[in-house]
Amino acid sequence: VLEALVTRVPPPSGSRTAPLRALVFDSWYDRYRGAVALVYIHDGVVQPGDEVSSHHSKRHYIVKSVGVLKPHEQATSRLVGGQVGYVVCNMRSVSEAHIGDTLHAKGCKVEPLGGISPAQPMVYAGVYPMDQSQHVSMRSAIEKLALNDPAVTVTIDSSPALGQGWRVGFLGLLHLEVFNQRLEQEYGAEAVMTAPSVPYRVRITGKKNISLYGGEEIVVSDPSKLPDPTIITEVLEPMVLGTIITPEKYMFKIVSECMERRGVQTNSVNIDGSRVMLQFVLPLNEIIIDFHDNIKSLTSGFASFDYEDHGYATSALVKLDIALNGVVVDALSSMVHLSKAQAVGKRMCAKLVEIIPRQMVHIAIQALVGSKVVARENLKAFRKDVTAKLYGGDVTRRQKLLKQQADGKKKMKKVANINLPRETFIDVLKR
Repeated sequence: VLEALVTRVPPPSGSRTAPLRALVFDSWYDRYRGAVALVYIHDGVVQPGDEVSSHHSKRHYIVKSVGVLKPHEQATSRLVGGQVGYVVCNMRSVSEAHIGDTLHAKGCKVEPLGGISPAQPMVYAGVYPMDQSQHVSMRSAIEKLALNDPAVTVTIDSSPALGQGWRVGFLGLLHLEVFNQRLEQEYGAEAVMTAPSVPYRVRITGKKNISLYGGEEIVVSDPSKLPDPTIITEVLEPMVLGTIITPEKYMFKIVSECMERRGVQTNSVNIDGSRVMLQFVLPLNEIIIDFHDNIKSLTSGFASFDYEDHGYATSALVKLDIALNGVVVDALSSMVHLSKAQAVGKRMCAKLVEIIPRQMVHIAIQALVGSKVVARENLKAFRKDVTAKLYGGDVTRRQKLLKQQADGKKKMKKVANINLPRETFIDVLKR
C-alpha cells in the first residue's frame, strides 16, 4: 500500500517560490507554547523568525519553531511547499488557531485556501460546573477541548437552577458522551450535563416579535428559550432517514418501536434469507436519547442502526416543563409531540420520584404544558415522630408539638434547595 501511494498519488501542486500559504487543519494546546497549529504548506516556505498573519483573525505572529511529526514532534529548520508539519507562533488564545484558516507572510496579500466547511451541530446540551467556584477551570477545559474539535460550538448560557454555564453543540449523542468523558479524564472537570435537545425552526408572527427575535424564522436549540406559544405559527423539527438491518424474526418488534417514536416506514428489503433492511423517516428528537440502546435490546444485539439528515418537517410540538414545588426547572424542559405530552409527563414525574433523594420537605413534582398540569407525583418527606418523647399529660401538649413541626416544615419548604443528582437530566428522559 505504501509503495502504491508513492507511485500512484500525484505530488503536491504548490510552488516553493510563491508567497507563503499554509492551511491550518488541526491544532492542540501546549501549556508552555500555547496553541500548536498543524498545517499543510501549499505554497512558499516558513521558518523560525518569519512573521506570519492569520487570514481569519488578521492577527500577526512571529514563528518560534516548526517541525514534522514522525510520529513524535521533530523540529526542522523550515517547512516548504507540499509538506505537512506543525508551527508554533505564540498563539496564546485557544480560539486563535482556527481550523480552515490560511496563514500567510505578513503584509503579503494572497488568495486564501479553500477552508474546511464547519459541520452543523445536530444535538445541543447545557454544560455547567458542579460548583460555580469551578467556573474558570471548567471554561479553560472546554476551550481547550473545542480547540481541536471544530464540530463543537460553544456559547455562554445561564440557568436559574444550575448557574452560569455553556450551551454546547455536538454532531450526535456519541460525540456528546466522548466530550463529557474527555472533560473528566483529561481535565478532571466534573460537569452537570443537561438532557440533549435538537435545533428546532420556529416561525413567529407580529412585526414587533419579528423585530425582537431578528427574523420571521428563528432556530431554538434550548426548549426553555422557546418563544410564547401565542406568537408561534409553526414549529419544524429535524428529521432523519434511519436504516436498520436486523434478523427477520425481530422485524415486527423493530417496526413497533419505530412507530411508537412517530416513524414512517419508507422501505423494506430482504437482504438474504434471514436479514431485512428497514428504512424509516424519524424525528431526530425521538432517537437521540435511548433509541439505539432499545434497538440492540430488542434484537439481542444483532441489529445495526444508522441515520442521515432528512431535512425539517412541520410538527405539533409543545414545550413540557417540570416544576418542583411550583418552581420550573428549566434544565428539565423538553419538546414533545402534543399527542404524547401527558404520557411523557407521567413517565418523567415517575422517574423523578425514583431519582431524586428524599428531602426533609415534601416535594410536589408536576409536568406542565403552558399553565396546564398534565401529570403529578409526590415525593414524601422524611418523617420524624416529635411526639415519641411524650408519655402522658394533656393532649394540648401533643397538638402544640405537631403544630410546631408543621410550621417548621412550611418555613423550610420556602427556603429549601432541592438537590438533584447530576445524572438526573439525562436519565429522566430514558424510557
